[in-house]
Amino acid sequence: MGQALCCALVEQSTVGIKESWGKFDGILDPGCHIVNWCCGSRVAGFLSLRIQQLDIRCETKTKDNVFVTVVASVQYQTIQSNARDAFYKLTNPREQIQAYVFDVVRGSVPKMNLDDFFEQKNEVARAVEEELEKAMTMYGYQIVQTLIVDIEPDKIVKQAMNEINAAARLRLAAQEKGEAEKILQVKRAEAEAESKYLSGLGIARQRQAIVDGLRDSVLAFSVNVPGTTPKDVMDMVLLTQYFDTMKEIGASSKNTAVFVPHGPGAVHDVSEQIRSGMLQGNAVKL
Repeated sequence: MGQALCCALVEQSTVGIKESWGKFDGILDPGCHIVNWCCGSRVAGFLSLRIQQLDIRCETKTKDNVFVTVVASVQYQTIQSNARDAFYKLTNPREQIQAYVFDVVRGSVPKMNLDDFFEQKNEVARAVEEELEKAMTMYGYQIVQTLIVDIEPDKIVKQAMNEINAAARLRLAAQEKGEAEKILQVKRAEAEAESKYLSGLGIARQRQAIVDGLRDSVLAFSVNVPGTTPKDVMDMVLLTQYFDTMKEIGASSKNTAVFVPHGPGAVHDVSEQIRSGMLQGNAVKL
């Protein structure tokens, strides 16, 4: 863009404002133009047709009395057909846009709580865009887009919100941990109950097998040796097992002393106890 030797150069995406003796005389499109300054003609200025962006920081208060700084980004463009209005009607269009943004933001945000504002920031941006569109079109500017790009509460409010969120997450984690421990305890109790049941079933079967084995031995011995009674066979079996037990104790290499009453009376007592156990086992089986 420039003027030299009565020539004016207008760059691409730019228009020039031509005046004649201080009066608007036309719009110069991109390219080279003859401007006879000797006849009072001149280029008063240039306007860019590119999309421009204005970032605005506005401090306001929400409905729940929290001060926040709202960062709005306004993208606007000069309307080529209304370049005359854009050049002459506004001294500083950026300040004008900023004033409208302040007005809309400070009129909308105080009606919302802080949490609602975070969720409805697009509605605030839409309200700002509609208000700017109505106001700036008459001045030759088109509002391309308006965005609320950031919401910055006070540092203390941010910290409090983070602490609330952290406490809620910790409470949820504690609940989940308690549920997990509860499930583990229930499963552990069920496993222990099942183990005890199977153990008792195994012991019962073992005792039953012992009783059945002794009964079969007594019956086989009575058949093969005529004249013997089951009591005689049981006494002999018990005596044999008694001596086997004494042998095992004596052959053990461990330094352990075991005092066992020895004598015919002791053997008789042991036989009576085993016989009583067998009778009780048969009674339970029946």
